[in-house]
Amino acid sequence: MKSSRLGMGLLAALALAWGCQKKEAGEIRIGEYGSLTGNTATFGQSTHKGVLLAVEEANAAGGVLGKKITLITEDDQSKPEEARTAALKLIRQDKVIALIGEVASSRSLAAAPEAQRAKIPMISSASTNPQVTQVGDFIFRACFIDPFQGGTMARFAFEDLKVRRVAMLVDIKNDYSVGLSQFFEKTFKELGGEIIASESYSEGDIEFRAQLTKIRESKPEAIFVPGYYTEAGLIAKQARELGLAIPLLGGDGWDSTVTLEIGKEAVEGVYFSNHYASDDPSPRIQEFIAKFKKRWEGEVPDAMAVLGYDAANMLLDAIRRAGEPDPIKIRDQLAATKEFAGVTGDMMIDADRNARKPIVILKIEGGKFKFVKSLAPQ
Repeated sequence: MKSSRLGMGLLAALALAWGCQKKEAGEIRIGEYGSLTGNTATFGQSTHKGVLLAVEEANAAGGVLGKKITLITEDDQSKPEEARTAALKLIRQDKVIALIGEVASSRSLAAAPEAQRAKIPMISSASTNPQVTQVGDFIFRACFIDPFQGGTMARFAFEDLKVRRVAMLVDIKNDYSVGLSQFFEKTFKELGGEIIASESYSEGDIEFRAQLTKIRESKPEAIFVPGYYTEAGLIAKQARELGLAIPLLGGDGWDSTVTLEIGKEAVEGVYFSNHYASDDPSPRIQEFIAKFKKRWEGEVPDAMAVLGYDAANMLLDAIRRAGEPDPIKIRDQLAATKEFAGVTGDMMIDADRNARKPIVILKIEGGKFKFVKSLAPQ
Protein backbone atom coordinates (compact mmCIF):
# COMPACT_ATOMS: atom_id res chain seq x y z
CA MET A 1 0.00 0.00 0.00
CA LYS A 2 1.31 3.45 -0.86
CA SER A 3 1.86 5.77 2.09
CA SER A 4 0.22 8.65 0.26
CA ARG A 5 -3.13 6.91 0.56
CA LEU A 6 -3.38 6.91 4.35
CA GLY A 7 -2.88 9.40 7.17
CA MET A 8 0.38 9.31 9.05
CA GLY A 9 -1.30 8.16 12.27
CA LEU A 10 -2.79 5.12 10.61
CA LEU A 11 0.46 4.37 8.79
CA ALA A 12 2.34 4.35 12.08
CA ALA A 13 -0.14 1.89 13.53
CA LEU A 14 0.01 -0.30 10.44
CA ALA A 15 3.80 -0.36 10.60
CA LEU A 16 3.48 -2.14 13.93
CA ALA A 17 0.74 -4.51 12.83
CA TRP A 18 1.72 -5.43 9.29
CA GLY A 19 4.44 -7.56 7.91
CA CYS A 20 5.52 -11.10 7.27
CA GLN A 21 7.83 -11.33 10.25
CA LYS A 22 9.06 -14.69 11.44
CA LYS A 23 6.49 -16.24 13.71
CA GLU A 24 7.37 -15.75 17.36
CA ALA A 25 6.81 -18.26 20.11
CA GLY A 26 3.98 -17.23 22.36
CA GLU A 27 2.01 -15.27 19.76
CA ILE A 28 -1.42 -15.82 18.25
CA ARG A 29 -1.69 -14.65 14.65
CA ILE A 30 -4.94 -13.16 13.38
CA GLY A 31 -5.38 -12.04 9.78
CA GLU A 32 -7.41 -9.08 8.53
CA TYR A 33 -8.17 -8.19 4.92
CA GLY A 34 -9.97 -5.02 3.93
CA SER A 35 -10.37 -2.16 1.48
CA LEU A 36 -7.61 0.14 2.70
CA THR A 37 -7.45 1.68 -0.78
CA GLY A 38 -9.86 1.81 -3.71
CA ASN A 39 -13.50 2.83 -4.12
CA THR A 40 -14.56 1.99 -0.55
CA ALA A 41 -11.32 2.81 1.26
CA THR A 42 -13.03 4.54 4.18
CA PHE A 43 -14.76 1.26 5.02
CA GLY A 44 -11.51 -0.68 5.29
CA GLN A 45 -9.60 2.07 7.07
CA SER A 46 -12.35 2.54 9.66
CA THR A 47 -12.70 -1.20 10.22
CA HIS A 48 -8.95 -1.55 10.70
CA LYS A 49 -8.91 1.16 13.34
CA GLY A 50 -11.60 -0.67 15.31
CA VAL A 51 -9.88 -4.05 14.96
CA LEU A 52 -6.50 -2.64 15.95
CA LEU A 53 -7.96 -0.91 19.01
CA ALA A 54 -9.43 -4.21 20.21
CA VAL A 55 -6.11 -6.02 19.69
CA GLU A 56 -4.14 -3.29 21.44
CA GLU A 57 -6.48 -3.42 24.42
CA ALA A 58 -6.16 -7.20 24.63
CA ASN A 59 -2.36 -7.06 24.49
CA ALA A 60 -2.23 -4.29 27.09
CA ALA A 61 -4.21 -6.57 29.40
CA GLY A 62 -1.71 -9.41 29.02
CA GLY A 63 -2.80 -10.89 25.70
CA VAL A 64 -5.10 -13.87 25.23
CA LEU A 65 -4.31 -17.22 26.86
CA GLY A 66 -1.07 -15.64 27.99
CA LYS A 67 0.00 -14.96 24.40
CA LYS A 68 0.42 -11.75 22.41
CA ILE A 69 -2.08 -11.17 19.62
CA THR A 70 -0.32 -10.34 16.35
CA LEU A 71 -2.55 -8.71 13.75
CA ILE A 72 -1.47 -9.07 10.12
CA THR A 73 -3.42 -6.85 7.74
CA GLU A 74 -3.71 -7.03 3.95
CA ASP A 75 -5.18 -4.44 1.58
CA ASP A 76 -7.62 -5.91 -0.97
CA GLN A 77 -7.85 -2.59 -2.85
CA SER A 78 -11.68 -2.80 -2.84
CA LYS A 79 -11.51 -5.68 -5.35
CA PRO A 80 -13.02 -9.17 -4.92
CA GLU A 81 -10.12 -10.91 -6.67
CA GLU A 82 -7.66 -9.16 -4.36
CA ALA A 83 -9.70 -10.17 -1.32
CA ARG A 84 -9.29 -13.82 -2.29
CA THR A 85 -5.56 -13.33 -2.86
CA ALA A 86 -5.19 -11.58 0.51
CA ALA A 87 -7.02 -14.38 2.32
CA LEU A 88 -4.84 -17.02 0.68
CA LYS A 89 -1.68 -15.14 1.62
CA LEU A 90 -2.78 -14.77 5.25
CA ILE A 91 -3.74 -18.44 5.53
CA ARG A 92 -0.87 -20.09 3.64
CA GLN A 93 2.06 -17.75 4.18
CA ASP A 94 1.32 -16.00 7.46
CA LYS A 95 -0.30 -19.06 9.08
CA VAL A 96 -3.08 -17.11 10.81
CA ILE A 97 -5.53 -19.05 12.97
CA ALA A 98 -8.53 -16.82 12.09
CA LEU A 99 -9.58 -14.08 9.65
CA ILE A 100 -11.47 -10.80 10.05
CA GLY A 101 -13.01 -9.27 6.95
CA GLU A 102 -14.67 -7.82 4.86
CA VAL A 103 -17.19 -4.99 4.82
CA ALA A 104 -18.35 -5.54 1.22
CA SER A 105 -20.33 -8.74 0.70
CA SER A 106 -18.88 -9.34 -2.77
CA ARG A 107 -15.36 -9.37 -1.33
CA SER A 108 -16.31 -11.57 1.61
CA LEU A 109 -17.90 -13.98 -0.85
CA ALA A 110 -14.65 -14.07 -2.85
CA ALA A 111 -12.48 -14.86 0.18
CA ALA A 112 -14.80 -17.03 2.29
CA PRO A 113 -14.40 -20.22 0.20
CA GLU A 114 -10.65 -20.15 0.86
CA ALA A 115 -11.20 -19.87 4.62
CA GLN A 116 -13.75 -22.65 4.47
CA ARG A 117 -11.42 -24.96 2.52
CA ALA A 118 -8.59 -24.32 4.96
CA LYS A 119 -10.91 -24.71 7.98
CA ILE A 120 -9.92 -21.26 9.25
CA PRO A 121 -12.74 -19.38 11.02
CA MET A 122 -13.61 -16.08 9.36
CA ILE A 123 -15.73 -13.26 10.81
CA SER A 124 -17.07 -10.62 8.47
CA SER A 125 -17.46 -7.36 10.33
CA ALA A 126 -20.12 -5.86 8.08
CA SER A 127 -21.08 -8.03 5.07
CA THR A 128 -24.87 -8.20 5.26
CA ASN A 129 -25.72 -10.39 2.24
CA PRO A 130 -27.14 -13.72 3.52
CA GLN A 131 -25.00 -15.73 1.08
CA VAL A 132 -21.78 -14.91 2.95
CA THR A 133 -22.29 -17.31 5.86
CA GLN A 134 -23.92 -19.85 3.57
CA VAL A 135 -20.44 -20.53 2.14
CA GLY A 136 -19.79 -22.89 5.04
CA ASP A 137 -19.66 -23.60 8.75
CA PHE A 138 -16.40 -21.69 9.32
CA ILE A 139 -17.89 -18.37 8.14
CA PHE A 140 -19.49 -15.96 10.64
CA ARG A 141 -20.50 -12.32 10.81
CA ALA A 142 -20.80 -9.63 13.50
CA CYS A 143 -23.60 -7.72 11.78
CA PHE A 144 -27.27 -8.14 10.93
CA ILE A 145 -28.28 -9.47 7.50
CA ASP A 146 -30.13 -7.89 4.60
CA PRO A 147 -33.52 -9.57 5.07
CA PHE A 148 -33.68 -7.69 8.39
CA GLN A 149 -32.12 -4.51 7.00
CA GLY A 150 -34.17 -4.41 3.80
CA GLY A 151 -37.37 -5.32 5.61
CA THR A 152 -36.76 -2.64 8.24
CA MET A 153 -36.32 0.09 5.62
CA ALA A 154 -39.42 -1.08 3.77
CA ARG A 155 -41.50 -0.93 6.94
CA PHE A 156 -40.03 2.48 7.81
CA ALA A 157 -40.95 3.81 4.37
CA PHE A 158 -44.47 2.37 4.53
CA GLU A 159 -45.36 2.94 8.18
CA ASP A 160 -43.31 5.98 9.24
CA LEU A 161 -42.98 7.96 6.01
CA LYS A 162 -46.40 6.80 4.73
CA VAL A 163 -45.15 6.34 1.16
CA ARG A 164 -46.83 3.83 -1.15
CA ARG A 165 -44.99 4.27 -4.47
CA VAL A 166 -41.21 3.71 -4.38
CA ALA A 167 -38.57 3.53 -7.13
CA MET A 168 -35.21 1.79 -6.76
CA LEU A 169 -31.75 2.51 -8.18
CA VAL A 170 -29.55 -0.57 -7.73
CA ASP A 171 -25.86 -1.38 -8.27
CA ILE A 172 -26.20 -4.57 -10.34
CA LYS A 173 -22.51 -5.49 -9.96
CA ASN A 174 -22.73 -5.48 -6.16
CA ASP A 175 -24.09 -8.49 -4.22
CA TYR A 176 -24.91 -6.21 -1.29
CA SER A 177 -26.97 -3.78 -3.36
CA VAL A 178 -28.83 -6.45 -5.33
CA GLY A 179 -29.68 -8.48 -2.24
CA LEU A 180 -30.79 -5.49 -0.19
CA SER A 181 -33.07 -4.26 -2.98
CA GLN A 182 -34.71 -7.67 -3.25
CA PHE A 183 -35.52 -7.84 0.46
CA PHE A 184 -36.78 -4.25 0.48
CA GLU A 185 -39.04 -4.95 -2.49
CA LYS A 186 -40.41 -8.18 -0.99
CA THR A 187 -41.40 -6.58 2.32
CA PHE A 188 -42.69 -3.35 0.75
CA LYS A 189 -45.02 -5.28 -1.55
CA GLU A 190 -46.20 -7.49 1.30
CA LEU A 191 -47.16 -4.37 3.22
CA GLY A 192 -49.22 -3.11 0.27
CA GLY A 193 -46.73 -0.78 -1.36
CA GLU A 194 -45.71 -0.70 -5.03
CA ILE A 195 -42.27 -0.65 -6.66
CA ILE A 196 -43.09 1.48 -9.68
CA ALA A 197 -39.60 1.66 -11.25
CA SER A 198 -36.27 -0.11 -10.89
CA GLU A 199 -33.15 1.20 -12.61
CA SER A 200 -29.55 0.02 -12.39
CA TYR A 201 -25.93 1.21 -12.44
CA SER A 202 -22.49 -0.28 -11.73
CA GLU A 203 -20.02 0.66 -8.99
CA GLY A 204 -17.67 3.32 -10.29
CA ASP A 205 -20.28 5.05 -12.46
CA ILE A 206 -20.50 8.82 -12.09
CA GLU A 207 -23.48 9.66 -14.32
CA PHE A 208 -27.00 8.69 -13.23
CA ARG A 209 -29.22 11.31 -14.89
CA ALA A 210 -30.66 8.95 -17.51
CA GLN A 211 -31.85 6.49 -14.85
CA LEU A 212 -33.11 9.26 -12.60
CA THR A 213 -35.03 10.86 -15.46
CA LYS A 214 -36.89 7.58 -16.05
CA ILE A 215 -37.56 7.32 -12.33
CA ARG A 216 -38.90 10.89 -12.27
CA GLU A 217 -41.36 9.99 -15.02
CA SER A 218 -42.85 7.25 -12.85
CA LYS A 219 -43.69 9.82 -10.13
CA PRO A 220 -42.42 7.96 -7.05
CA GLU A 221 -42.91 9.16 -3.48
CA ALA A 222 -39.42 7.98 -2.47
CA ILE A 223 -36.33 6.34 -4.00
CA PHE A 224 -34.47 3.44 -2.41
CA VAL A 225 -30.74 3.53 -3.24
CA PRO A 226 -29.00 0.51 -1.62
CA GLY A 227 -25.47 1.35 -2.72
CA TYR A 228 -22.16 2.58 -1.35
CA TYR A 229 -21.33 6.11 -0.31
CA THR A 230 -19.47 7.43 -3.39
CA GLU A 231 -22.26 6.66 -5.85
CA ALA A 232 -24.94 7.45 -3.25
CA GLY A 233 -23.67 11.00 -2.81
CA LEU A 234 -23.55 11.57 -6.58
CA ILE A 235 -27.01 10.07 -7.07
CA ALA A 236 -28.43 12.41 -4.43
CA LYS A 237 -26.88 15.46 -6.12
CA GLN A 238 -28.13 14.54 -9.57
CA ALA A 239 -31.59 13.63 -8.26
CA ARG A 240 -31.95 17.06 -6.69
CA GLU A 241 -30.68 18.75 -9.87
CA LEU A 242 -33.48 16.98 -11.76
CA GLY A 243 -36.08 18.30 -9.32
CA LEU A 244 -36.58 15.07 -7.37
CA ALA A 245 -37.23 16.56 -3.94
CA ILE A 246 -38.66 13.32 -2.52
CA PRO A 247 -37.06 11.28 0.30
CA LEU A 248 -34.05 9.15 -0.55
CA LEU A 249 -33.59 5.92 1.41
CA GLY A 250 -30.48 3.80 1.80
CA GLY A 251 -28.72 1.06 3.72
CA ASP A 252 -25.58 0.96 5.82
CA GLY A 253 -23.47 1.53 2.70
CA TRP A 254 -24.29 5.25 3.09
CA ASP A 255 -22.38 5.41 6.38
CA SER A 256 -19.33 7.52 5.56
CA THR A 257 -18.38 11.15 5.91
CA VAL A 258 -17.72 10.96 2.16
CA THR A 259 -21.50 10.80 1.69
CA LEU A 260 -21.70 14.25 3.27
CA GLU A 261 -18.66 15.58 1.40
CA ILE A 262 -19.98 14.52 -2.01
CA GLY A 263 -23.70 15.03 -1.47
CA LYS A 264 -23.56 18.19 0.65
CA GLU A 265 -27.05 19.74 0.89
CA ALA A 266 -28.42 17.16 -1.56
CA VAL A 267 -28.27 14.43 1.10
CA GLU A 268 -30.15 16.46 3.68
CA GLY A 269 -33.24 14.53 4.73
CA VAL A 270 -31.91 11.13 3.60
CA TYR A 271 -32.81 8.15 5.80
CA PHE A 272 -30.64 5.05 6.00
CA SER A 273 -30.32 1.95 8.16
CA ASN A 274 -27.16 1.43 10.18
CA HIS A 275 -25.50 -0.52 12.96
CA TYR A 276 -25.16 2.24 15.55
CA ALA A 277 -25.68 5.95 16.13
CA SER A 278 -22.89 8.08 17.54
CA ASP A 279 -25.45 10.34 19.26
CA ASP A 280 -26.98 7.39 21.13
CA PRO A 281 -26.61 8.25 24.86
CA SER A 282 -25.94 4.60 25.79
CA PRO A 283 -22.97 4.50 28.24
CA ARG A 284 -21.53 1.53 26.34
CA ILE A 285 -21.48 3.52 23.09
CA GLN A 286 -20.23 6.76 24.59
CA GLU A 287 -17.42 5.01 26.49
CA PHE A 288 -16.27 3.38 23.26
CA ILE A 289 -16.40 6.67 21.37
CA ALA A 290 -14.23 8.29 24.06
CA LYS A 291 -11.64 5.48 23.79
CA PHE A 292 -11.65 5.63 20.01
CA LYS A 293 -11.24 9.41 19.92
CA LYS A 294 -8.33 9.18 22.34
CA ARG A 295 -6.59 6.55 20.18
CA TRP A 296 -7.33 8.14 16.81
CA GLU A 297 -6.75 11.87 17.38
CA GLY A 298 -10.31 12.97 18.10
CA GLU A 299 -11.96 11.01 15.28
CA VAL A 300 -15.56 9.97 15.92
CA PRO A 301 -15.96 6.30 14.89
CA ASP A 302 -18.37 5.38 12.13
CA ALA A 303 -20.30 2.11 12.14
CA MET A 304 -17.53 0.25 10.29
CA ALA A 305 -15.05 1.10 13.06
CA VAL A 306 -17.48 -0.09 15.73
CA LEU A 307 -18.19 -3.31 13.85
CA GLY A 308 -14.48 -3.95 13.39
CA TYR A 309 -14.03 -3.58 17.15
CA ASP A 310 -16.97 -5.88 17.87
CA ALA A 311 -15.82 -8.52 15.35
CA ALA A 312 -12.31 -8.57 16.80
CA ASN A 313 -13.55 -8.83 20.37
CA MET A 314 -16.01 -11.57 19.45
CA LEU A 315 -13.11 -13.52 17.94
CA LEU A 316 -10.84 -12.90 20.94
CA ASP A 317 -13.63 -14.02 23.26
CA ALA A 318 -14.00 -17.26 21.29
CA ILE A 319 -10.23 -17.89 21.48
CA ARG A 320 -10.33 -17.47 25.26
CA ARG A 321 -13.24 -19.89 25.57
CA ALA A 322 -11.54 -22.36 23.23
CA GLY A 323 -8.65 -22.56 25.69
CA GLU A 324 -6.07 -22.82 22.92
CA PRO A 325 -5.44 -21.18 19.51
CA ASP A 326 -6.89 -24.10 17.59
CA PRO A 327 -9.01 -23.06 14.56
CA ILE A 328 -11.49 -25.92 14.97
CA LYS A 329 -12.11 -25.17 18.64
CA ILE A 330 -12.34 -21.44 17.92
CA ARG A 331 -14.96 -22.15 15.25
CA ASP A 332 -16.96 -24.19 17.75
CA GLN A 333 -16.86 -21.42 20.33
CA LEU A 334 -17.88 -18.78 17.79
CA ALA A 335 -20.88 -20.93 16.93
CA ALA A 336 -21.69 -21.23 20.64
CA THR A 337 -21.76 -17.45 21.20
CA LYS A 338 -25.08 -16.66 22.89
CA GLU A 339 -24.50 -13.53 24.92
CA PHE A 340 -21.93 -11.10 23.57
CA ALA A 341 -22.09 -7.48 24.71
CA GLY A 342 -20.93 -5.58 21.65
CA VAL A 343 -20.80 -1.83 21.26
CA THR A 344 -23.39 -2.18 18.49
CA GLY A 345 -25.68 -4.08 20.86
CA ASP A 346 -26.13 -7.38 22.62
CA MET A 347 -25.90 -10.19 20.13
CA MET A 348 -25.98 -13.92 19.69
CA ILE A 349 -24.82 -16.13 16.84
CA ASP A 350 -27.72 -18.10 15.40
CA ALA A 351 -27.71 -21.52 13.74
CA ASP A 352 -26.75 -19.93 10.40
CA ARG A 353 -23.75 -18.15 12.00
CA ASN A 354 -25.39 -14.74 11.68
CA ALA A 355 -25.51 -12.16 14.49
CA ARG A 356 -28.97 -11.40 15.87
CA LYS A 357 -28.81 -7.79 17.04
CA PRO A 358 -30.61 -4.42 16.84
CA ILE A 359 -30.70 -2.06 13.86
CA VAL A 360 -30.92 1.75 13.89
CA ILE A 361 -32.29 4.24 11.39
CA LEU A 362 -30.46 7.53 10.90
CA LYS A 363 -31.38 10.79 9.18
CA ILE A 364 -28.93 13.21 7.62
CA GLU A 365 -29.76 16.57 9.13
CA GLY A 366 -27.62 19.68 9.41
CA GLY A 367 -24.70 17.84 7.83
CA LYS A 368 -24.73 15.17 10.53
CA PHE A 369 -26.09 11.66 11.04
CA LYS A 370 -28.94 11.86 13.55
CA PHE A 371 -30.53 8.94 15.43
CA VAL A 372 -34.20 8.34 14.48
CA LYS A 373 -35.12 4.98 15.99
CA SER A 374 -33.84 1.54 16.94
CA LEU A 375 -35.51 -1.79 16.29
CA ALA A 376 -34.77 -5.19 17.80
CA PRO A 377 -34.54 -8.29 15.58
CA GLN A 378 -37.85 -10.03 15.06
